[in-house]
Amino acid sequence: MTDHALLLVNLGSPDSTSVADVRRYLNQFLMDPYVIDLPWPVRRLLVSLILISRPAQSAHAYASIWWPEGSPLVVLSRRLQQAMQPHWPHGPVDLAMRYGELSIEKALLRLAAQGVKRVTLAPLYPQFADSTTTTVIEETRRVLRAHNLKLELEILAPFFDQPEYLDALVASAQPHLAQGFDHLLLSFHGLPESHIRKLVKDPKHSLTSATSAGVSAETLALCYRSQCLRTAEAFAARAGLQPGQWSVSFQSRLGRNKWIEPYTEARLDELGKAGVKKLLVMCPAFVADCIETLEEIGIRGQEQFQEAGGEELVLVPCVNDHPQWVQALASLCERAPLAR
Repeated sequence: MTDHALLLVNLGSPDSTSVADVRRYLNQFLMDPYVIDLPWPVRRLLVSLILISRPAQSAHAYASIWWPEGSPLVVLSRRLQQAMQPHWPHGPVDLAMRYGELSIEKALLRLAAQGVKRVTLAPLYPQFADSTTTTVIEETRRVLRAHNLKLELEILAPFFDQPEYLDALVASAQPHLAQGFDHLLLSFHGLPESHIRKLVKDPKHSLTSATSAGVSAETLALCYRSQCLRTAEAFAARAGLQPGQWSVSFQSRLGRNKWIEPYTEARLDELGKAGVKKLLVMCPAFVADCIETLEEIGIRGQEQFQEAGGEELVLVPCVNDHPQWVQALASLCERAPLAR
């Protein structure tokens, strides 16, 4: 059987580090209503204001981590795509990005032209959020409707607590853990609190709790912050870490909204001032290294930690194309259910 494709989808990247390409990418990204959930006129005004100065700043950040082959996120995603093909005997393995040139639309049209009848859609986000998982699924459905593509769709669910993923996360981090450290910070991508409150109907659900214990299955399925805590707790248990050896934080805030805490910037300061000399940082909301890991943590985070009194910040790479992650992802995709 060769008519069942696997489509890996990640966030995306500008085509280059030019200000024009970065502006085009940021405009597409920020105008997504799942990213900034405001009415279109308000969103358009806000994004236009952001695009006055942000593209030049972001272009500088991208230039600091750009590889000769291109965007690290795209290069690493391509490597994962290639590594996955031998593990997916049902048909082609393709790659798309939610934003940017490697569009979901082009990928689906390409697969349909190859005679594909079924697609397993794999949003490469361990934890669920509308601004990541939902927008990928909705864009896929839009393309299927717009082009009248009769493709059966299976969708990989968030895998934040799946044993295969957690074991791969530990395996990829083990070489760094084995070298010794004073503290491990698990820094997840941030999210406005409003994005969670919109989904979680339990008014008593805490967005400041330090643990995921006691969270109902219904709430856990919709609360990004609780899923991040569950990933961190399961990782720490599997890696044999003791309480106090590790903590959780959230990075990459944008705008003035209230975002989930604790903030990574604040934790870097606290840890440096508390006498932590060697800090490991992992970013388990990402499966491929990107600007948020390589530049925000690896460069700016390193500088901030050292200014606060720390000596060495070691960025633990994402799972990227680690062999155990490739096998884990293949296993998870094999179990992806048929979309309703």
